[in-house]
Amino acid sequence: MMDNTSWMTIYPEIVLLVMACVIALADLFVKSPKRTATYALTLLSLGGVAWLNAMYADAGQTVYGFGHLVVSDPMGHWLKCFAAIAVMVTLVYSRPYAADRDMLRGGELFSLSMFALLGMSVMISGQNFLVLYLGLELLTLSSYALVALRRDNGQATEAAMKYFVLGAMASGFLLYGMSMLYGATGSLELAAVLKAIASGQVNHQVLVFGLVFIVAGLAFKIGAVPFHMWIPDVYQGAPTAATLLIGGAPKLAAFGIMVRLLVEGLLPLAIDWQQMLSFLAIGSLLIGNLAAIAQTNLKRMLAFSTIAQMGFVLLGFVAGVINGQTTLAANAYSSAMFYIVGYVLTTLASFGIIMLLARQGFESEEITDLAGLNQRSPLYAGVMAVCLFSLAGIPPMVGFYAKLAVLQSLVASGQGFYIGLAIFAVLMSLIGAFYYLRVVKVMYFDEPVTATTVSADADVRVVLSLNGLLVLVLGMAPGALMALCADAIARMLAV
Repeated sequence: MMDNTSWMTIYPEIVLLVMACVIALADLFVKSPKRTATYALTLLSLGGVAWLNAMYADAGQTVYGFGHLVVSDPMGHWLKCFAAIAVMVTLVYSRPYAADRDMLRGGELFSLSMFALLGMSVMISGQNFLVLYLGLELLTLSSYALVALRRDNGQATEAAMKYFVLGAMASGFLLYGMSMLYGATGSLELAAVLKAIASGQVNHQVLVFGLVFIVAGLAFKIGAVPFHMWIPDVYQGAPTAATLLIGGAPKLAAFGIMVRLLVEGLLPLAIDWQQMLSFLAIGSLLIGNLAAIAQTNLKRMLAFSTIAQMGFVLLGFVAGVINGQTTLAANAYSSAMFYIVGYVLTTLASFGIIMLLARQGFESEEITDLAGLNQRSPLYAGVMAVCLFSLAGIPPMVGFYAKLAVLQSLVASGQGFYIGLAIFAVLMSLIGAFYYLRVVKVMYFDEPVTATTVSADADVRVVLSLNGLLVLVLGMAPGALMALCADAIARMLAV
């Protein structure tokens, strides 16, 4: 029989699971074509889960439950809080878009989003290989269904098939890597694996062999080169609502599972996985930025942009352990956490604008579709410009400070290779600025291709305005969020 402490570690997940089931059942009795009641109940549930996680995170305690299967710590709860908010914002942006495309015939969009968030929460909280894998599969299976939600759309079906086939392969990589580590260390628990590796009694070649498969699986989930092939096709082919659901909040979960596996479980192998991540980061920054220049489809351009942005996140992991010392670890990992939070915030607003501009029977996906947006709606053009400036790393947006924090963590190492990586990242950011600024030029200086006015529901208008404002404010005053990330990572490392 489990004690109350164990159950306390998963209260947010229990609430999320119960409400997901309640919403799935209650939706059977909803007759409104816009699923207004289902939508309201979902937002209320997600708000409660976010608040609960924030309360747990604010308590600052690290508690293990169910025999070290899960952990309740500030880093995990903040990531889960931000993920819940990201899913809330995504659904606010998505409902008008989904209603116009007959995606609300049932409440699958809402219930699948809840189950996807549950998968993210399990991924972030896991302290055992099987628990981490369970969370990952719950997220990915929900994501496959979300991409295929427009059953009568050939593009969406093709994207879902590609995502499913490649995702299954990546899950196999990750599971095989975990099985190799289990065979080498004799344990599925991260703390025991860490202890076994640190003892020096385990065959190093077997560990590195398993590590290669784990890194490959993780690289696929975040879309790093050379495991990026699914991102442009899936982002472009999926309904934009589904694109945001797989391109926003899950990035926070991907960061969480990377910290759990690589830092909490495999830190003694840092010299090995840091080298792997270095090459993944170089490839992602190079191919992501160069390929994005050639794109005319906005969603496809943002997909290659995502690949480049994930390269920066990987750089945050690269500089954590120097010459066997972890003195820079808290600074490096907290900069990566800040970067991923800032990136998700920016991604929400940018895809929110794309959905806002779409009309029934028309997808506003080409860069030329944004021509003259400033003349049609200065507010939404301004929000999109703020997001693009942030992604490009132009001050005073949050993206600039995020890039600066990661670069500082590299330079602080004092190692020539890491300083070279920082210089390379800056050069790639300069290249990346071109395709972001090209979109701004189209919005402000090209003639409109349509005279259609841009209108939005009140909730979308308010949330989108706040979203754009946060991208600006967190860049001008990043101290609070940076301190939150630093404290969360420091507490995680201190355990």
